[in-house]
Amino acid sequence: MSETIQTLLTEERSFEPSAEFATQANVNDPEIYNQALADPVAFWEGWAKKLDWMKPWDRALEWKAPNVKWFLGGKLNACFNCVDRNLQTRADKVAILWEGEPGDVRKITYRQLKDEVSRTANALKSLGVGKGDRVCIYMPMVPELAFTMLACARIGAAHSVVFGGFSAESLFDRINDAQAKVVVTTDGGWRRGGVVPLKKAVDDAIVMGCPTVESVIVLERTGVPGALTNGLPTPGYDRSGWTEGRDHWWHDLVPHQSPDCPCEEMDSEDLLFILYTSGSTGKPKGIVHTTGGYLTGVYATFQWVFDHKEDDIFWCTADCGWVTGHSYVVYGPLANGATVVMYEGAPDTPDKDRFWRLIERHKITILYTAPTAIRAFMKWGDEFPDRCDLSSLRLLGSVGEPINPEAWIWYLQKIGGGRCPVVDTWWQTETGHMLITPLPGLTATKPGSATRPFPGIRATVFNDMGEDLLASRKPGETVGGYLVLTHPWPGMTRGIWGDPKRFADVYWSRFADTYFTGDGAKVDGDGYFWLLGRVDDVMLVAGHNISTMEVESALVDHPAVAEAAVIGKTHELKGQAISAFVLLRAGYSGSDGLVDELKAHVAKKIGAIARPDDVIISAELPKTRSGKIMRRLLRDVAEGRALGDTTTLADPAVVNALKDKYESAEG
Repeated sequence: MSETIQTLLTEERSFEPSAEFATQANVNDPEIYNQALADPVAFWEGWAKKLDWMKPWDRALEWKAPNVKWFLGGKLNACFNCVDRNLQTRADKVAILWEGEPGDVRKITYRQLKDEVSRTANALKSLGVGKGDRVCIYMPMVPELAFTMLACARIGAAHSVVFGGFSAESLFDRINDAQAKVVVTTDGGWRRGGVVPLKKAVDDAIVMGCPTVESVIVLERTGVPGALTNGLPTPGYDRSGWTEGRDHWWHDLVPHQSPDCPCEEMDSEDLLFILYTSGSTGKPKGIVHTTGGYLTGVYATFQWVFDHKEDDIFWCTADCGWVTGHSYVVYGPLANGATVVMYEGAPDTPDKDRFWRLIERHKITILYTAPTAIRAFMKWGDEFPDRCDLSSLRLLGSVGEPINPEAWIWYLQKIGGGRCPVVDTWWQTETGHMLITPLPGLTATKPGSATRPFPGIRATVFNDMGEDLLASRKPGETVGGYLVLTHPWPGMTRGIWGDPKRFADVYWSRFADTYFTGDGAKVDGDGYFWLLGRVDDVMLVAGHNISTMEVESALVDHPAVAEAAVIGKTHELKGQAISAFVLLRAGYSGSDGLVDELKAHVAKKIGAIARPDDVIISAELPKTRSGKIMRRLLRDVAEGRALGDTTTLADPAVVNALKDKYESAEG
């Protein structure tokens, strides 16, 4: 870790905002940092007042770690703020500009969005969904996904969006933990020219046992157009899973509903959504976000970090199965009255220039994507962006994991033409919105650094003793440790669904009254933050948190595996890749066929994103005398480093044998 950050901190390149950009930027006064730091509550109240409230709050903040409440007594509706209030001045402005993988395009104005969301909300109500119920959404990136999220918010139901790449078993876990009443899905979704069978996965999950699910709504996306007969499934869908009375085609249920649906009055602290993320204990965590504080945070950060203007065309490439899609595809942009692009499919279909063709075709002005994608684009070569006119772009963003300086510079020069500021942002599912980020009209950026905390955010680094290293550092000194947050912010999670003890243990037990992010960071002499990735046993693979325990559990579920240890190793494209070391049960022997089978088994149990890059079959694992697996040494093996201290191992020879085996497997 120290070697990595040393490389980063010797980065001497710095990029000031151009005078032209700074002059017109939404925020360009550095004094805002001091004002917000002095009174963060007043700062966030100022942003909250820009939303539409049905009833103003009585008190801005109530805080006793780990419990927080913002804007107490205030009443509002998130859907109203994202949709209805835009009708006054933006009714005919495009809200969602969507393109599907086959190339189909839809443009939905705010007026049309209000009608579609209201019809969807009334359809949910017709199935018995009301305030406080949970709705599971398992869909590709189609407009109806956003309609359903907003419809839930409109009637006071909480949505739980599950990424369409997750398996039926992962879906089963999330449906049951949230006790979802309704599942909304599609017959399938397009991905690299093929169909992902989403309804089939829903059927498989329900067969496993989902007693709270009363209804399933199915959008026809990949079926044969016009092939419906008396409402029966199309030939593109396996009829065996269709259950009459439970399953409803979207086109039979939603379009006939009234376009009028009143917005439910919601308390600021009422539940808006649950979003599941991996946890170090293996069981996914249902991260809870409430209405008033979350909406305030995404509204503010979208406007300032992306320097949003009325005529911008904004594209966040994230899927709504992740928090980035929640905050910067749906709630943040629409609360600001933006035009947001949604795209279904992969960036290399039909060719590796698909992203750049989208930018050229739709005149996109702001692009927000992941370092994983940027590194892939670099690897594919300059010829693909060179084919396209990217001159409409005026700002670039990065999200999901630390970005290496080389990728940052390529992004700036090749995609941004050297003229577009790059905002490299740090945040988490739990934080709700961006917390460490440049302000593009104000901040001199450094390749690889997320720069400074957003105004109103108090971030610092602690050592193992809980001492604030920023408070005691000398001028110009670089310090490093655990990234922590010492003051509440409105968009922060209110807990883990159904498990307050786990919430306290995971985030609040390490340091008193302080939020522990689980990430390491260093802060340079200019006060810029450099993120180092996870310090616990959660891997960051292509911007997605995946628990080592979750993958280990999936491996041990296979009848051939007795024990497994999983680590994340550095990967040039994905940030981290999954390496698994397994011990086999008696009667089984290792082979290339078994290795492939184990990789496929993990993908089936969790999803393709969790498929290991390497599976090494071993006779032993490196363990301490107390039986603890030393994953630190496994990381040394996987990354080809000299082995660290092995004195605590029960059998030091084990790790050397494993090193030889790994190197042999790598060729």
